[in-house]
Amino acid sequence: MAKVVRGGGAEKKIMVAIDESENSHYALVWALDYLKESIKNSPLVIFMAQPPTKSNYTFAAPLGSARLYCPVSATPDFVTSDKENKKKLTLAFLEKAKEICSSRGVNAEIATEVGHPRTAICDAVQKFNIKLLILGEHVLGKIERALIGSVSSYCVQNAKCPVLVVKKPLAAN
Repeated sequence: MAKVVRGGGAEKKIMVAIDESENSHYALVWALDYLKESIKNSPLVIFMAQPPTKSNYTFAAPLGSARLYCPVSATPDFVTSDKENKKKLTLAFLEKAKEICSSRGVNAEIATEVGHPRTAICDAVQKFNIKLLILGEHVLGKIERALIGSVSSYCVQNAKCPVLVVKKPLAAN
């Protein structure tokens, strides 16, 4: 891991947290365009949370006009396969993001952790001693925001560093 030392000897790491959304991609490109000098002189970490594997799945079986829903426990082989597939997919997204950074002259490290994005991101901020967290904003409806909350709102409240939430402008009609 490359370390950049400044004045007081403190490393100034920046982390961009991504997911598969267009808003996330926009936030990464925005950070590379608008914070280019800061990012070129600081270690950049691109982070993506891997969703945890469920141990129970619910299947719907047709029963005339009614449906029967029953939870089924996953086999150990299925769980292992699911974990491996999620990890491969996450690493593919991270590698693509790293290529985007390289094409703009920025060297980036990639990192991933298993867990819910909001807690995994905040944990990674502490683990990697991040000094600035950059996220894309997701547009949630009022009900969805009230029920599950937004990852960016959670990180603004709980991350142990400043958080920059990049909002994608609405397309002009």
